[in-house]
Amino acid sequence: MGRLIAMTLAYLAYLLPTAIGAQKQQHRVQHGPCSYTFILPEVDNCRPLKDYQFTDAPQRDSPPEAENDASQSKQRQDQRERPSWQERKLESLESAMENNTQWLQKLENFIQENVRSGMEEIKRSAVHTQTAAMLEMGTNLLSQSAEQTRKLTDVETQVLNQTSRLEIQLLEYSLFTNRLEKHILLQTQEISRLSDKNSFLEQRLLALEARYGRELQSLQSEKEQLQDLLERQSQLVGQLQGELGSSTLNSTLLQSQQAMLTDTVQKLLTKVNHCNEVSSIPKKEPHHFRDCAEILRSGVKESGVYSIRLHNSTRDVEVFCDMTTEGGGWTVLQHRRNGSVDFHRGWKDYKMGFGEPSGEHWLGNEIIHKLTSSQEYSLHVQLKDREGNEAFSHYDRFYIDGEENNYSLHADGFSGTAGRTSSLTHTGSQFSTKDRDNDSCTCKCAQLASGGSRWIVPQLTLTCICWCTPGTAALAKWRMTHGDVGRSCPQSLQRTDRGND
Repeated sequence: MGRLIAMTLAYLAYLLPTAIGAQKQQHRVQHGPCSYTFILPEVDNCRPLKDYQFTDAPQRDSPPEAENDASQSKQRQDQRERPSWQERKLESLESAMENNTQWLQKLENFIQENVRSGMEEIKRSAVHTQTAAMLEMGTNLLSQSAEQTRKLTDVETQVLNQTSRLEIQLLEYSLFTNRLEKHILLQTQEISRLSDKNSFLEQRLLALEARYGRELQSLQSEKEQLQDLLERQSQLVGQLQGELGSSTLNSTLLQSQQAMLTDTVQKLLTKVNHCNEVSSIPKKEPHHFRDCAEILRSGVKESGVYSIRLHNSTRDVEVFCDMTTEGGGWTVLQHRRNGSVDFHRGWKDYKMGFGEPSGEHWLGNEIIHKLTSSQEYSLHVQLKDREGNEAFSHYDRFYIDGEENNYSLHADGFSGTAGRTSSLTHTGSQFSTKDRDNDSCTCKCAQLASGGSRWIVPQLTLTCICWCTPGTAALAKWRMTHGDVGRSCPQSLQRTDRGND
């Protein structure tokens, strides 16, 4: 638009080449922030009269000068190359101005030839009138150009605003699409994870079904075996009843034979006593072992039941000696294997001991106290669950007090794979049973334990000894990573100085 205004001003300057003189008239137009100044032509600078002649020939629409014709033709060609309505209007204005100029020149010649006296005034008046009309047309053209510029600016602003809104909407749609894709990806991953977990659970369920099926078949087989055994025992009872009847018939004969045997025995005893008094050969005092470590050092390498004699005691005690674990020489205090012996007992049973040393048994608190108070011993606890997993706990120093202190426990130097939290409780904890609660624990360990009793907190069913810390209501059970220990749980003692004796 600025280029169009510049061309208009150049064209106006071209139409008024003779208007510049010593005395120039100016016309100023203010349009908005822009100001336009037009210099009006003077009459004195017009062409001589000899250049213009009135004839009867038709008038041309352009000046006679060849140079002006070429210049105007070039400008018209340039104007035709711009097909806008402003340019078309400028072209019509140019044609009108050229025609008016020609007519003014002709009129001036006519006035000079016919009305010489008033020519100068009329010429000045005509030039001013034409110039005012031209300035008015230029002002209108500038106003229309400015209005068109403003409209184009408004349209451009609207287009830019609409483009910005579209770009913002496109960006929002892109962000929403990205969030939706991420959400779909997370949902897909979650579905895949749940599918894998479902497959794993299905496989585990099938494995459990197969395992329980095998166990059920095993139980049915055991049931059939027990039924066969019961039938055989019934037959054996019948046979024994028959033999008992026949034995009753022969009781009289047996009584007479017993009387004869009694007399014979009395005679033999009399002869033996007489031989003992006559004999002077000294008898050799048999050797008594204090624990399984001494039995091991005597050359015995096989695990089994052996007799030992406690310190300051004349009574022999049968114990089971473990000759294979950790070099052997371990005196077994407790052994649980299959639950065949009831461990839910009272204070007296745990004091004296119960069960058979070759099977499930408890050695007895009094025996353990006498053993651990005579020498320094270490404690070793072995654990084995139903799946065959094993663990152990070891204490370098272990002993218990006497009954006057409720067989208080003392153990130091823990090591092993069963876990620190699964080990014995604090030193000084007292022994408790179902009929004698000494644990000072609100949980009443001796009553809660499914196995019965024991040290400070009772033994668990098919597991080993555990303890309850005073002031808590929890049971510290022997556990392994794979679950509760169940099938095998031997606990044994060994002297810490067994290598030096």
